[in-house]
Amino acid sequence: MSRIGKRILNVPNGVELTIENSNVTVKGKLGQLSFQFSPLIKITYENNEVKTERLNEEKTTKQLHGTTNALIHNMIIGVSKGYKKEIEIKGVGYKATLMGNKIEIIAGYSHPIQIEIPVGLKAELPKPTNIIISGIDKQLVGEFAANIRKIRRPSPYSGKGIMYKGEIIRRKEGKTAAK
Repeated sequence: MSRIGKRILNVPNGVELTIENSNVTVKGKLGQLSFQFSPLIKITYENNEVKTERLNEEKTTKQLHGTTNALIHNMIIGVSKGYKKEIEIKGVGYKATLMGNKIEIIAGYSHPIQIEIPVGLKAELPKPTNIIISGIDKQLVGEFAANIRKIRRPSPYSGKGIMYKGEIIRRKEGKTAAK
């Protein structure tokens, strides 16, 4: 049995959860999220506790059990606390600027790259080399941060590039070390 699927989720005060068929809607102080789950998983909500149960023992149902529980957990945290990813830009001349609902990144290419901020996310630039992405949808925050990082992945030789804050880049020796 899935350990994550068996876990009982506590809904904090100020968060409202409604279940209609297999559609779960979560409302909180930061916003509202809803998701249509598989009908193979039974979702119950009583006494500020959410439980998920499998309706059969097929492989696909077992796979959905833990995933459903984790997604509901992420929705509850998203509307109550929110999610945040911090990105650092390292390199001579590498920087980012905020232009309305777009971020323009200069990262060593012949042209600046513009990436549009998705609806529901907020981007802040406390410094030209730091980007803070925040929102209530964990998947959307992580995907947008990954798309920004993909513009110029960190180099293991020079250490330059776009990386998550606190990410450790394993450095490699260059050709001169072989002598």
